[in-house]
Amino acid sequence: MNQPSDEIKSRLDIVEVIRDYIQLKPAGINFRALCPFHREKTPSFMVSPEKQIWHCFGCSKGGDIFSFVMEMEGISFVEALRLLAPKAGVTLRRQDPKLTSQRNRLLDIVGLSSKYYHKILLEGSGASNARKYLAERGLNNETIEEWQIGYSPDSWDDLTNFLKTKGYTENEIFLAGMIVKKEGTGRFYNRFRGRIMFPIKDANGNIAAFSARVSPEKEAEEKMGKYINSPQTMIYDKSSILFGLDKAKMEIKKQDLAIIVEGQMDVITAHQHGFTNVVASSGTALTAEQVKLIQRYTNNLTFALDADAAGELAISRGEDIVKDVDYQEVESEDSFGRIRKYVDPLLSYNINIKIVEMPNGKDPDECIKNNPEEWQKAVKEAKPIMQYHFDKILTSLDLDNIEDRRQATKKLLPKIAKLNNKIEQDFWLKKLSQTIDIAENYLLEALFANLRQRTPKDAKVSSEKEITQPRRSREEMLSELLLALMLKFSLHIEYVIGQINADQIIGLANQAIYKNLIIYYNKIIDDWTQQEESNVLEINYQDFRNQLAQNFTPGHPHQISKQDKLSSRNFDEADSPEEEGGNNRDKIDQLHTLDRLVLLADKDFYDYNQEQAKEEIIKIIITLKKYYLANRLKEITKLIAQTEKEGEEDRLKNLMEEFKALTEEMREIES
Repeated sequence: MNQPSDEIKSRLDIVEVIRDYIQLKPAGINFRALCPFHREKTPSFMVSPEKQIWHCFGCSKGGDIFSFVMEMEGISFVEALRLLAPKAGVTLRRQDPKLTSQRNRLLDIVGLSSKYYHKILLEGSGASNARKYLAERGLNNETIEEWQIGYSPDSWDDLTNFLKTKGYTENEIFLAGMIVKKEGTGRFYNRFRGRIMFPIKDANGNIAAFSARVSPEKEAEEKMGKYINSPQTMIYDKSSILFGLDKAKMEIKKQDLAIIVEGQMDVITAHQHGFTNVVASSGTALTAEQVKLIQRYTNNLTFALDADAAGELAISRGEDIVKDVDYQEVESEDSFGRIRKYVDPLLSYNINIKIVEMPNGKDPDECIKNNPEEWQKAVKEAKPIMQYHFDKILTSLDLDNIEDRRQATKKLLPKIAKLNNKIEQDFWLKKLSQTIDIAENYLLEALFANLRQRTPKDAKVSSEKEITQPRRSREEMLSELLLALMLKFSLHIEYVIGQINADQIIGLANQAIYKNLIIYYNKIIDDWTQQEESNVLEINYQDFRNQLAQNFTPGHPHQISKQDKLSSRNFDEADSPEEEGGNNRDKIDQLHTLDRLVLLADKDFYDYNQEQAKEEIIKIIITLKKYYLANRLKEITKLIAQTEKEGEEDRLKNLMEEFKALTEEMREIES
């Protein structure tokens, strides 16, 4: 049965639909126009009636009939579907539940789990301590109900048994991330036990995962950590979800401002007190995918993070991420007719970053509960990111001292160099010159020297052949070898997934391939287990490559896969998918890397058998884990030193516990 979206596209001509909005002129077998999404004098907007697609070579936007209408009207995929359906003579109707796709079954499993946990929190006798904890944190019953907070009993199989009665298999529950398979057996057990459950929703309100806090009475003896989260699944990628965005997006759009905090409790407390444009990065550094999600509603981001070393680090990383997405590359011929890529400042997204300085070192949750007016004042007085850096750095320096002036220049010039907007660069360069009483031309020379050291993304980009590829580290090359072995020796994929996570894979392209390989593996595992002639899971390379290309297509944020389309869910419950790829270079890098890995596997491991491959995999995993643990221990050591100075005993205790756990893990690996 055709999907409604496919049927609409087959009945409507993209040329006629676009012609309702803009004037198209023939250009060979295609059509050309001035792009409606950015200012231009020479037409660079092209429409292909043969392929039924459009693309602008100026701003790099493009897609199909739906993405064009969504861009023009500023509406969601479902709204575009409803708008175009009458024109195509297509009736949208609820689909047969039996046709529900695997993705939607996993969403249903997680949704049912949330209802189950919520009911136990409200009514279960074993959840009394959890209810007491939430009350002590200041959450009222309405908030607990609105956010569907729950409690997972300290049981090994209660959730599994409940979901089985609803018609779901153990394998489906496993793929949804709700249970864990015991190594070496076919038995499963609950992933979450004795924890307060915070559902994590995507921007459309679908529950995709959980963040689970250990119940207070078990906190002292808990070995897995105060918080554990759902693993990466077909429906959950933590880098592509912002906690609370489903509830905050309209207020963000209304206020033209998104406030970014760290934790779930910060968000929930803010919303309970009426500050509903607040979202959380859930304790991780802000990602490019998350920034692009926010950009649907605003270009104004305000960080309100904890006033500690971790908060400072998150601000720095968030600033770098925003800098990387706050530009657009275009292609153009130079005077010699060569195609070159460069950053066009006229196409900047102009993302504005401000920093809230938390009063008296409080975190947002504490500040809002104790004094909402103080929070409002702090947000209103948030500083532009460069002003924040100037104040933070210069306050600790004596500018009458020449060495301190050098330090000010050394610390602030790289931050000025990061600015994509030349007007802003000029403004802050003048301000630095006046503040430290150093001639502006000297600073300008130093700025140019800094710019020359920046990567092609940060400065003008020449043609791809002229870009010098950075030298890969040993760990990145080992990560490539591991992926190559996984692709060639599919039997060992499950073992690798159980031993190493994406953070321990080095290289952005490698991490993307690894995450997609996990998703692809989960999608085909059912078919694999039904094979009679072979116990080896076979990877269909072209199929996997197509998945990778689809998941990371740039400039097409509304293209969706067959699984994501509306055939298997009631159309009025769906929305545009939230997975967005990176830029063109991300996609090309990942596909090129994948092609290279397959050839690498055949070159280096052509005569390996399964046992030899397993031995090589184990060696690589041990090395990568050592590298990851060593770096993490260095980070924690710095945080411990900083926390000791600040006298934060609770945080210091948590850091010491993590340091001890990582040290023990390192000792086990080395032994």
